[in-house]
Amino acid sequence: PMSIMVGVGRGAQEGVLVKNAEALERLEKIDTLVVDKTGTPPEGRPELMDILPASEYTPEALLRFAASLEQHSEHPLAAAIVRGAKKQNIALSPVEDFRSVTGGGVAGRINGQAVLVGKPDFLRNEGIHDVEAFESSAIEFQNDGKTALFVAINGKAAGILTVADSIKDSTPQAVRELHELGLKLVMLTGDNRRTAISVASRIAIDSVEAEVEPAGKAAYIRKLREAGRSPAMAGDGINDAPALSEAEIGIAMGTGTDVAIQSAGITLVRGDLRDIAKAIRLSRSVMGNIRQNLFFAFAYNAIGVPIAAGVLYPLTGTLLSPMIAGAAMSLSSVSVILNALRLRKIRLR
Repeated sequence: PMSIMVGVGRGAQEGVLVKNAEALERLEKIDTLVVDKTGTPPEGRPELMDILPASEYTPEALLRFAASLEQHSEHPLAAAIVRGAKKQNIALSPVEDFRSVTGGGVAGRINGQAVLVGKPDFLRNEGIHDVEAFESSAIEFQNDGKTALFVAINGKAAGILTVADSIKDSTPQAVRELHELGLKLVMLTGDNRRTAISVASRIAIDSVEAEVEPAGKAAYIRKLREAGRSPAMAGDGINDAPALSEAEIGIAMGTGTDVAIQSAGITLVRGDLRDIAKAIRLSRSVMGNIRQNLFFAFAYNAIGVPIAAGVLYPLTGTLLSPMIAGAAMSLSSVSVILNALRLRKIRLR
């Protein structure tokens, strides 16, 4: 308990919040780190980049329809579209019959017109059959690491919007540190595979699992555990919550949603991947310290108890004075406390 208490306090100083002792214990054992694409390696504040409307719509009109609908969504990409509309001083319209499909997109009625925004498969499932007209253009954007959102109005494809998030300056260093700690890194995202691969290739992620639904993320984590891996999951969104709960240890970005934070055992206040490396070093130091303390406790007892029981008396006539025994037991406790307090000085960077 002394080691845990000091370790949790040391982590808090570095922006690593530990929910309980079990989280620290499990973190030491992980060998695979699974990260979501949105808000984890990137900055977590995506921006609207491109607007490609169908011939019958202007860019402003397409953005107004999409942003009006997306203002009711909590997804970071939705927030990027709304911010883009506000920057252009586009007034948003009221929405009726709003509906959100997890991992797919959003739908609603604006001024009597049916509007859909989301993935192409989502639009197809809603009866939009001319999405292909924009998919070739979307591929070019996706190869540049941008996420393409398809828009349909009144049953016809109306265009695409692209959103991109810049990679955090600290991410390449964080990936190097995590590799040095012996971890395999996997990007697990619901985004398009081309976009995910483009982002992952810039930061040396080991493998990519893309176009995965929220339930599929949890299933992928289960698959890793069944294969004998010990995965940690780092994410920041509502869609990541099931996977965070399924992982050996869930790591939430403090900049993310409350649901993600509640589902995780570790929370990173700054949402910086380098803090995962800090958390792992902290866990390994704390668990090593606990083993040292156990050694101190057992060593004192292994030596002291037989002497106190008189094992040396037949040979030397020596008996252990109760005062010396009491002092030895006190020294055992002092040794454990002093050793645990060394954790206050450990280097996590």
